[in-house]
Amino acid sequence: MFDHIGLKATNMAASLGFYDAALKPLGYLRCYDGDGLAGYGPGDQPMLWLHASDKTGAGTHVALSAPDRAAVHAFHAAGLRAQGRDNGGPGPRPDYGPTYYAAFLLDPDGNNIEAVCMTAAG
Repeated sequence: MFDHIGLKATNMAASLGFYDAALKPLGYLRCYDGDGLAGYGPGDQPMLWLHASDKTGAGTHVALSAPDRAAVHAFHAAGLRAQGRDNGGPGPRPDYGPTYYAAFLLDPDGNNIEAVCMTAAG
């Protein structure tokens, strides 16, 4: 659980394209954009912030809730089309939990972005 997370973006245009595409299937949209910042979340509640930066650093891991397994697949496919890099395709992760189903992408700055659904397949 988190209130908000901030990530550096060394290429804001590439990052916006990636996050616009990859987060849409999860129900998260860009709800703030300006002054070198972009915020994503449900409705008008930004929880994931991108900050324009000219410095790279260690990557961050962010796990985002997906409503179902289909959304995990859609997140992964949309992210790949938007220049994200595969870091683990959609599938069960029984070593994380009995119903843990996730996919992982690296964003344009190398941050590891995960979509996870923890409900049993139905």
